[in-house]
Amino acid sequence: MAEQEKLTTANGAELPGYLKAAEGGTHRGAVVIIHEWWGLTDQMRSVADRLAREGFTTFAPDLYRGKLAKDAAEAEKLMSALNPKQAVEDVSRAVEALRKRAPGTKVAVLGFCMGGALTLAAAAKDEHVAAAVPFYGIPQPEAADVANIRCPVLGHFANIDDWCSPDRVDALEKKLKGANVPAEIHRYDAGHAFFNEKRPEVYSPSNAELAWKRSVEFLHTKLG
Repeated sequence: MAEQEKLTTANGAELPGYLKAAEGGTHRGAVVIIHEWWGLTDQMRSVADRLAREGFTTFAPDLYRGKLAKDAAEAEKLMSALNPKQAVEDVSRAVEALRKRAPGTKVAVLGFCMGGALTLAAAAKDEHVAAAVPFYGIPQPEAADVANIRCPVLGHFANIDDWCSPDRVDALEKKLKGANVPAEIHRYDAGHAFFNEKRPEVYSPSNAELAWKRSVEFLHTKLG
């Protein structure tokens, strides 16, 4: 199998998204990738492809069910219409399905922007998440209590960010460490969405490369 547009869950239901098998004959665990507020774009699929080349089976659920935002106004509408509880449930179902596909598989969650916030929310509510890698996303307190997270966390945040501001990142780090969550938080001299190479106005190649290197090493360590 190279790639598919769905993932079959444990009860036989189907989750829409992008499924890519690990390449190279070496299975190193699995990763659920959660997209930005734009939807499941080709750029998100390319992140799944990159992780597959590192030996991870990857699945990016399509939380918008086929819808893609053409601009920020539309993206905001799509994100506002998304039911956070249902989105976290979709992520948990994806984690369970990947674990069932190969018994013993450890599954991490990695997400960007909106997906970064959902990454932490999923880790707080699903004990089967083996590691969490949020990029510039923090859930609101009413959406999830990050103190409930028990898996290792590797966070990537921008110093120039009105949404995940430095103060919010500091508060997140303090709460995680106060709850004895094994968390490693990195800050980058870049703007929000600095990892997205399809957005030249914010893309920071050197910071993106460093964040990717750290993420891959972290996932290899935590997933095997």
